[in-house]
Amino acid sequence: QVQLVESGGGLVQAGGSLRLSCAASGLSFEHYYMGWFRQAPGKEREEVSCIDSNYGRTYYADSVKGRFTISRDNAKNTVYLQMNGLKPEDTAVYFCAAVLLGRTEVACNDVPGDNYDRWGQGTQVTVSS
Repeated sequence: QVQLVESGGGLVQAGGSLRLSCAASGLSFEHYYMGWFRQAPGKEREEVSCIDSNYGRTYYADSVKGRFTISRDNAKNTVYLQMNGLKPEDTAVYFCAAVLLGRTEVACNDVPGDNYDRWGQGTQVTVSS
């Protein structure tokens, strides 16, 4: 059974940092593209960042570029999202997601969010002003 379990969310003051983790099980993690998405109340889901399976190529939404860093540890079946310089507008539920493309030449930001077929339950991030 495939499971993605996020952790590391919480309440932080503006300017602070959090590190989200997503532990995967039940899949060949090293072959999966991984993404972090977020959804704030009343807003659509937004792709925050992604990382491909083979080359470590990454993508960041403009809203988080320079502040967030995605990484993966295939030995631990875990993907991370280091979030620095947090702002109140970063407040949302953060989800990790996985997709197996079967190809490695595709840039992860060319993979539509709806193509991700494995999702975690989400972790709440709240940034106070």
